[in-house]
Amino acid sequence: MPLRVSVLDQSPIAEGSTGADALRNSVDLAQFAEKTGYHRYWVAEHHGTPMLACASPEVLIAAISSATSYIRVGSGGVMLPHYSPLKVAETFSMLSGLYGDRIDLAVGRAPGSDPLTAFALQRDRRQAAPDDFPDQLSELLAYEWRRMPAGHRFARLATLPGGTKRPEVWLLGSSPQSGIWAAELGLPYAFADFINPAGAEIAAHYRQNYTPSEVNAAPYVIAAIWVICAETDEAAWRLAASSRMAFTLFLQGTLIPVPPVDKGLAFLAEHPESVEALGRRRRWIVGSPATVRAGVETLVAEYQADEVMIVTITYDHAARRRSYELIADALRSL
Repeated sequence: MPLRVSVLDQSPIAEGSTGADALRNSVDLAQFAEKTGYHRYWVAEHHGTPMLACASPEVLIAAISSATSYIRVGSGGVMLPHYSPLKVAETFSMLSGLYGDRIDLAVGRAPGSDPLTAFALQRDRRQAAPDDFPDQLSELLAYEWRRMPAGHRFARLATLPGGTKRPEVWLLGSSPQSGIWAAELGLPYAFADFINPAGAEIAAHYRQNYTPSEVNAAPYVIAAIWVICAETDEAAWRLAASSRMAFTLFLQGTLIPVPPVDKGLAFLAEHPESVEALGRRRRWIVGSPATVRAGVETLVAEYQADEVMIVTITYDHAARRRSYELIADALRSL
């Protein structure tokens, strides 16, 4: 089967623009991705940052699903510790009821924010929220997979508003524990290589220890990867200066909108050690279509990935669209 290629959109906010601009760009890019042949389009959840606009994936999923026809649309992901499993199940049941079998619900354990913002998201602030993600995930699956025990105290809540339609449930991760849970529960697994480039062994362990579920008979791995493509290697690295600056500062605790290319290039020239440190912590596939194809082929072989999900952040929205267009063409025959 040909390699599936998908999009993970973090709704980047360019310097001088607004979050509303970024969200409209996300809808535009999703329409473009559908026309260009991408398999699915996931939107991320982040809070309290001037760089990334999507704080509510379900709202953006609805907007994108309304503006597209057949591409799969979902969350990459919903940060489950912030929410009750019932609320998430009801929300995605509604999305599935409205948009049919196109909806994906990928959940993660990370807060998608700094500790203060995570605390501000809590309804009860008398103490820190419990670390009970496995219990939350099991309850969510009981709703989504229609396996809530008849004697359970929440049994009468198992009839969800979207009717018989249910989203496809995924587990996100960037650490070994997420792969263990995905294997134990029989869930498809999306690994964030753009956060942790050492995920091949985790993906292999997931496959080797996979327990088939009533919903998913076999393991399935998405590798989510950072890619920027332009007509030449030099042009692509120029475009990458914006996100390299933004993420270098992010790792140092400073949050900024995505800067213009010239500003990014000046920063890289002034702080070579910091940028080098970023390169040691993150994998970047940057270059011409031929360079990108070779880099993605190498990564797919490492992960034995069934699908790749492309993360691209540039200052200019037109450049991001063009990058995704070139990537789709380059990977079409893999």
